[in-house]
Amino acid sequence: MINAVYQLTAPRLLEVTYKEMPLDKNSVIIRPLKLSICHADQRYYQGTRSQSVLKKKLPMALIHECVAQVVYDPTGTFKPGDKVIPIPNTPTEQDDVIAENYLYTSRFRASGFDGFLQDYVSCAPDRLVKLPDGVNTTVAAFSELISVSVHAISRYEKIAHSRRKKVGIWGDGNLGFITALLFSYIAPESDLYILGANQEKLSYFTFAKETYHVDHIPEGFNVDHAFECVGGAGSRSAINQIIDYINPEGTISIMGVSENFVDINTRMILEKGLRMFGSSRSGREDFEKTVELLEAHPELSHYLENIVGEEIPVATISDIHEAFRIDYSRNFGKTVMTWNK
Repeated sequence: MINAVYQLTAPRLLEVTYKEMPLDKNSVIIRPLKLSICHADQRYYQGTRSQSVLKKKLPMALIHECVAQVVYDPTGTFKPGDKVIPIPNTPTEQDDVIAENYLYTSRFRASGFDGFLQDYVSCAPDRLVKLPDGVNTTVAAFSELISVSVHAISRYEKIAHSRRKKVGIWGDGNLGFITALLFSYIAPESDLYILGANQEKLSYFTFAKETYHVDHIPEGFNVDHAFECVGGAGSRSAINQIIDYINPEGTISIMGVSENFVDINTRMILEKGLRMFGSSRSGREDFEKTVELLEAHPELSHYLENIVGEEIPVATISDIHEAFRIDYSRNFGKTVMTWNK
């Protein structure tokens, strides 16, 4: 079977390549339906990763957030026509201590090998999670990002001490919104406070106890635990502000990605006895929990629809370029491509 793969060969240069796709008796063939553009995709597309990284990774098909349809399944796990969420993380071993998304040997789509920007994709059946009927497919397209928040919250529940009355989330972007929304459902017993730099974005967090601009935090404010969802150049100020406002022995979950080293106030980390942990990507368990939440709470999809900035029909390479251009110009919201090939 010949498959068309749409690879980034250099920054802002996409080319179609044709590859032989064997019909393996142990693999499922899926067809992507909707694909969501992530900040990581944009960093490759715009060429903002280091030249050494680009040289190592390219050429490569982008996109690791996707909802797809089963075309062929010789394993009998799924039926043709089933809608599924592909898991981009692909482990090659199992470890009793380290999760699949942290193993050095795991491979991740659109970061070292081809992502979902293809006509068809071959996956092991355990890399697919069936999407229940009735779940919004546009929201399901970025379920990978949702699963990252689920993963971080699951780790928080294992690590943080039991005093969880007040929890703060720093970051008013997509990651902050999704993490805050899920946290409000997973841990409703905690009062949730959102701290961000854009008052308009903060207005979306209607489910939080309070929202504060980071330059106008009320006197006496504090939290028991916190999530950092800022990343980039804002990581330094966000993390250090959390350190200032968190109570002693609190837990800080670091989720934002920064290309550069970040200076943090280690003296106060020691003085307060703080715990700080990082979370990255997700595994099958997190995807399954994500699907369970979306199915059990249909209103979650209604909230998440608010961060869909654009849904763009894509049939040609020019359409893909246009989708990336529109996405790059936005400072909030997810761009979803509907595969119309």
